[in-house]
Amino acid sequence: MKKEQEISRRKFISTTTKAVATIPVVAVLGEGALGEEAAATAKLDESNPTAVALGYKHDANDVDVDRFAKRATEEGKQQFCDNCLHYKPSDEEGWGPCAIFPGFNVAAKGWCNVWVKATT
Repeated sequence: MKKEQEISRRKFISTTTKAVATIPVVAVLGEGALGEEAAATAKLDESNPTAVALGYKHDANDVDVDRFAKRATEEGKQQFCDNCLHYKPSDEEGWGPCAIFPGFNVAAKGWCNVWVKATT
């Protein structure tokens, strides 16, 4: 029995060491060929499946209010990406990254159904 425990312990240490050693490699490869900065500047395409599901439009006035009725309310008419909690302004005027669409920039005057009022 003791030999099985030693082998198991040895295997555990070996596997753990290999796993820890691969973390930096995965982090570098995870950035992709463009790198994190370049990927963050890609503009979200309105035909992106997630964008379609959430009703995202570059221009909030183009939102299908039959499908997303909250956009048609008085409060909804004041909702834009640039006053949403998920949006962060960027150097590119009128566009910025959104936590809902990682790796993409969304239009400041856009809208999606996940809009949450930003706190100041």
